[in-house]
Amino acid sequence: MAVKISRREAREHLLGLIYETEFRADEEKEIIFETSSESREIPKDKFIKDTYFAICEKIEDIDALIAKHSVGWKTERLSRVSRAVLRLAVYELAFAENIPSRVTINEAIELTKKYDDEKARAFVNGILNAVKDEVGEKK
Repeated sequence: MAVKISRREAREHLLGLIYETEFRADEEKEIIFETSSESREIPKDKFIKDTYFAICEKIEDIDALIAKHSVGWKTERLSRVSRAVLRLAVYELAFAENIPSRVTINEAIELTKKYDDEKARAFVNGILNAVKDEVGEKK
């Protein structure tokens, strides 16, 4: 049965899934999702599931946008946490509908504050604002 959770909680679960996927790159995304959901007791939430698989499907496009706007940094050199936050936020900015850009960027900064190095905040914010400018701001 589906459980109603806040978008902020859903994004935290998504961050964990995206982060974990890097360590399990050779595994099927469905298996990663199922085992991670079970072991970490991720609620059965449509937003989490749909967004996770959409990010996996569009990962090359997402990473290309990150790389384009992370001047002087290769995507592989970013911390895994920053990379996971950026992948989630860039997906929302470029591909998700009905999520205002300012909400996406604010939520990404909050995740960065909570889970990444203090210095990462400005970097993540800069990349996300550049992506927003390229793809167009959503209100």
